[in-house]
Amino acid sequence: MTHSSQPLVEVDQLGHCYPGKQALKQVSFNLQAGQFHALLGPNGAGKSTLFALISRLFQVQQGDIRVNGHSLRHAPAALLGNIGMVFQQSTLDLDLSVEQNLDYHGCLHGLSTRLRQQRIEEELARVELLDARHKKVRALNGGHRRRVEIARALLHHPSLLLLDEATVGLDPHTRASLNRHVRSLCEQRQVTVLWATHLIEEILPIDPVTLLHQGSVLASTSAHALCQQTGTTSLVEAFEQLTSRPPPTDGANL
Repeated sequence: MTHSSQPLVEVDQLGHCYPGKQALKQVSFNLQAGQFHALLGPNGAGKSTLFALISRLFQVQQGDIRVNGHSLRHAPAALLGNIGMVFQQSTLDLDLSVEQNLDYHGCLHGLSTRLRQQRIEEELARVELLDARHKKVRALNGGHRRRVEIARALLHHPSLLLLDEATVGLDPHTRASLNRHVRSLCEQRQVTVLWATHLIEEILPIDPVTLLHQGSVLASTSAHALCQQTGTTSLVEAFEQLTSRPPPTDGANL
């Protein structure tokens, strides 16, 4: 697949502090359009803080994020219209049906009734849950709930899909199935994906990877190149080697 040299997403010198703790330190990386990009890091690395900033749950304190040229600082509404989000903790209403959850999301994005119904059918068919459209969400298993969340996140046709530890709590078979489905979105619909995880088995050697540790970017390259640069034979070894070192203080990374 051929990608434009201009990145779809630019994270530029992003910093964020909580009281008594610096969560992100001059974080910079780019995402090319239509690629599955992994954000890898141990628990507490700053992945969820980064996602909260991109989705504007937190205000940007330092640096900027640009999606399709739209700045989070200067054009937040335009930027958010380009983003679909699946959070680590489910945000579905368990007492509403699958269709009602998606319909409400479509209303928030200003989609007409006719367009909402069309896209709900399209997205539920894509995740093979069209027959479950009238079921209450609490009747679904964990894997199916995640599929509903992905369908909801894509309803307004965003160019960027963010998934924050989306497979936590799922069994290995369901995790692998969800991972394959998200990758197919890149190939078939040119959706750009940022997949945050601490599960290294979810990452392929060809995947672009940004490795975050203690709020700093340690590396931003392909998984295969990361192994070559660290002289290791697997991403697990490269991850262990890099995260066992103190993070850089000048923002430098591999």
